[in-house]
Amino acid sequence: MAGFLLPTLSILCLIVASVTAWPIPWPNILSTKSSINDESWIINPGEIPQYVTEYAPVVHLWSEEKYLPYDIKSFVSHFYVKDNFDQNITTNADLPLKLAVLGNLTALSTPPLSLDGEKDTSDLFLTALDNFNTDPDWITGMNNVPDIGTGYLKNAPAVLIVVDKGDGWVDAFWFYFYSYNLGPFVMGAGPYGNHVGDWEHSLVRFHNGVPQIVWMSAHGGGSAYHFDAMEKSASDQKRPVLFSARGTHANYAAVGQHSHDIPYYILSDFTDRGPLWDPAQNCLAYTFDGTTVTHANGSHPGREETYGDWLNFAGHWGDKKLSPDDPKQEWHVFEWKYIDGPLGPLSKNLLRSSVCQRSKWWNFWGECRIRTRINNGEGYDAEGYEGCGAIFSTIRPVWLRWILWAFTWRGYGCTIIDRFL
Repeated sequence: MAGFLLPTLSILCLIVASVTAWPIPWPNILSTKSSINDESWIINPGEIPQYVTEYAPVVHLWSEEKYLPYDIKSFVSHFYVKDNFDQNITTNADLPLKLAVLGNLTALSTPPLSLDGEKDTSDLFLTALDNFNTDPDWITGMNNVPDIGTGYLKNAPAVLIVVDKGDGWVDAFWFYFYSYNLGPFVMGAGPYGNHVGDWEHSLVRFHNGVPQIVWMSAHGGGSAYHFDAMEKSASDQKRPVLFSARGTHANYAAVGQHSHDIPYYILSDFTDRGPLWDPAQNCLAYTFDGTTVTHANGSHPGREETYGDWLNFAGHWGDKKLSPDDPKQEWHVFEWKYIDGPLGPLSKNLLRSSVCQRSKWWNFWGECRIRTRINNGEGYDAEGYEGCGAIFSTIRPVWLRWILWAFTWRGYGCTIIDRFL
């Protein structure tokens, strides 16, 4: 009897939840008064409040991660800079390239003009001097693993950018840099969407010094949680725990398999409890007011000044998408094998009032959902899944379970119900 009642109840719940949920605008708990134009600042340029590092996230890397965090200072020394027309804009005097030089580079050719008539420097590309496809040490970050006792990572400083949004709201952006992004596999083929350089980030939003929300980047999108919903570090209950996915370094709040962009887990990330990284122990710190980046004192006071204004580099932190004629390039209906390197931290919509960076292509209603409990992963490594989809594991016979999985995008449709639980 249970084998009949449970799936029937699941289907009815999904239909009712879908109908009742659709017309309701998803709430955004952000203050409508909060704006970058609000003059009621609570921090000064170059000032990092203590609570920002007190509630800083810690990150579990994938246990067998091949492409580890890396030092941006060492990274850029392996590149020269080209524009979109493949013209080299660096000279021998510029090499090896230094961070302090990076922020002053502009295109020599005639790229498109921006709205204010200035040259658009986002068409610049860090271009590898060596063959990155052979996985040299500066690509893999070989042996750059956090200290097992403290989480300290000596050769890969994180980047902290604090933005005062006014009216008591402060955003602390933590950026994590990896030399290479190994794209996902699609139905066993791939990887696709590989690129040199990889910037991922998380955001902790504070109101009057109290943490409210945590947002984590994943493939141009991401997920947001109320701070209290996040798992906290076993050694410090103030520190939220993030999980960095294998190869892609997308950030999640749980261990296991995570579907993204395509249903039925055709496209997945995988996280586990690998080495624990504490970015706050080694970080570069800055404040940003919408126009000016101001050096602050990070974990090594004064290091920011020696690195110069590298954040102003508007180009790509990696090679340009390989030509279809390149023997290393491959085409797939999902994505090319090698794509453009990413833009830097200032391109990540730091002035946003919503915690979400942007909406994905399928999110046509512009929802920025802030979860009240962890959206657990699936698979052998998953831990403690308690969402409505867990009901499927009790259904017999197995063929009926698979029908229901298919009907609800393998349980993905259960997120509609989870909104109300």
